[in-house]
Amino acid sequence: MKKNPVSNFTSIFILLLIFFGLILSACNTRGAIRAEEYFSIGMAYFELGNYAEAERWLNRARVADRTLVASEYNLGRIAFETGRFAEAAGHFESVLARDPQNLMALRAAAYSRIRSGDLETAEAHYARVLALIPEGADDGFNHALVLYSMDRFDESEEVLNRYPHSLEENPSAILLLARIQKAQGNIEAVDTYARWMELTPEKNSLGLFEYAEVLEEAGYYSRALELYREAISTHVLDTERLRQSTIRFNLARLFLVADPDNAEGLTELETAVAQGFSDTAALEALQRDERVSTEHRDEIRRVLEEIQ
Repeated sequence: MKKNPVSNFTSIFILLLIFFGLILSACNTRGAIRAEEYFSIGMAYFELGNYAEAERWLNRARVADRTLVASEYNLGRIAFETGRFAEAAGHFESVLARDPQNLMALRAAAYSRIRSGDLETAEAHYARVLALIPEGADDGFNHALVLYSMDRFDESEEVLNRYPHSLEENPSAILLLARIQKAQGNIEAVDTYARWMELTPEKNSLGLFEYAEVLEEAGYYSRALELYREAISTHVLDTERLRQSTIRFNLARLFLVADPDNAEGLTELETAVAQGFSDTAALEALQRDERVSTEHRDEIRRVLEEIQ
């Protein structure tokens, strides 16, 4: 029986399609394997701390879907480690665009935004984290910390209060709550700082200083005096948040207000100025304070004239 030429052509065409399909499949598989090799090389350089080479290989790996998310995430880690925080956040947020529920990327993006100074975006990221895992106390603390930094004290306290266990055992969470209460002028801050002191073997000078301020405001002068002195003894390095001269000024103010006959207040004031204290508004307020003796107010005026 004679074969149909059309049927032969169809069979050959189908065979050619299968052949070329196999070739394309092999090429695609090789491309995926190559991308994974690039990713492995990039991560090896990452572990060695050679971030420039790691970035180069991870960028190559990123072109393949099978390694895109992992490469993008680790490029973010490299950018973060090298201090490029906004760029790091961009990488992590690219991961989130593909995988919105990726907790590692969400946390990393949030912290990167904190480091880049973008608190609004950081707060939004932490809100998403807590929507996914409401029981996450560590994430709750970070969210509360960001809200506190944005002066959203009521919201910050509300977030912290969702995790009562942390407020019983975590000194950092307790200190944050004390700072929130202090910022709101809440007398409960006295007890909260005291709780922090109980749980913190190694005190930091800023926490001690803040606690002393709260005690001074509440009229517990003797205890405030002790803590100002302890803050002075533990303070090692001046920062924007706290300087040795500021602690000295507060100590001087406490003496001048609570013990007007004690000459130590003026001595501490002169020491504060010698160490660089130059807040003329604070000095003028102290000079006007009627609790300070007339003689000491005259001396404060003299100090003001010297630094103006």
